[in-house]
Amino acid sequence: MTSSAGLKLSASGTRRNEALHPDSPPVQHAPAGDCMTHRRYAVLMFAVLAAALAAATLAAICLGAYRLTPTEVWAALFAKPHLDADPALQQARLVLLHLRLPRITLALLVGAGFGAAGSAMQALFRNPLADPGLVGISIVFGSLLSPLLGSLSGFASLSLLPMAAFIGALGVSALVYRIAAARGQLALPLLLLAGIAINALTGAAIGLLTYIANDAQLSSLTFWSLGSLGGAQWHQIAAILPCVMLGIGLIARHSQALNALQLGEAEAQHLGVPVPTVKRQVLAASALSIGALVSCTGVIGFISLVAPHCVRLACGPDQRIVMPGAMLLGATLTVTADLAARTVAVPTEVPLGVLTALLGAPFFLLLLWRSRSQLGL
Repeated sequence: MTSSAGLKLSASGTRRNEALHPDSPPVQHAPAGDCMTHRRYAVLMFAVLAAALAAATLAAICLGAYRLTPTEVWAALFAKPHLDADPALQQARLVLLHLRLPRITLALLVGAGFGAAGSAMQALFRNPLADPGLVGISIVFGSLLSPLLGSLSGFASLSLLPMAAFIGALGVSALVYRIAAARGQLALPLLLLAGIAINALTGAAIGLLTYIANDAQLSSLTFWSLGSLGGAQWHQIAAILPCVMLGIGLIARHSQALNALQLGEAEAQHLGVPVPTVKRQVLAASALSIGALVSCTGVIGFISLVAPHCVRLACGPDQRIVMPGAMLLGATLTVTADLAARTVAVPTEVPLGVLTALLGAPFFLLLLWRSRSQLGL
């Protein structure tokens, strides 16, 4: 009796709504079975990405110029009473704690931070091509500021470096956004063109510094322009960790608002989303996270483009799924690429930025090819 009464009440409410709004389309509700299937698919995707990240991390810990087995890793990290008696365990512990683990931790931070920022930018601008690097944020002037601040010593340099990169990133993103926005609307072509112009200006400044730099400064500039995790140290990670985590947290806080913004700015405002505030905070959070990371690693491109787009293709545009999925996939890609960078040409090392560009540039060209239909080509 209760269910039949509920059906009658629902039907009468629907007819009343159609009578009051004859031109409005009928309200359609997604079947509960489809929602459950989508949720299970998302859980399965998270499990697969977590397993892939765990496997990539274990491989990165064990493989390299100094190879270790999982048993040796366990013994070096936890069998402390035997270290004094076994020089091999002492050497393995030294390699793990001072070289390999800091590098892997920084790779995890880079992948997670870039994945979160990339998913936010693509949702904010409603376009899969809106990568932070393409709107001028990834360069951040961090490649320019880091060598200049590198002469400082002590904790002051470690604390100033991420903040200087964040200020540069925030200034660049604000300038690009101001150029592309007019009357509350954002013109994506202007946004991309402004980002390209800012990147070209930064590249010219780096070229000028390269021309006037001495040998030591030239080596530092080359490091920043190519991108690498080879200089990872625990005190650097401690300095940038609060910036990265704060940026990711601010982006995650606006997941629902970013979902609404994908419907359009007017629709999001009708749903009660403070669109200008969300835009400013998401841009600032992305600049904070990526600026801190680039200040330590140099320019590493395309992770923030590839990771969120692949997750969106697999599970749809829901930012509550895309963002954590992009963080997991971005971390997996970064750890795997860094492993290849330090093992493919032992004893030398291939710059990480070169490998990510080799991966991301063809992917970006494929996106452009698929986007031709939107332009009527």
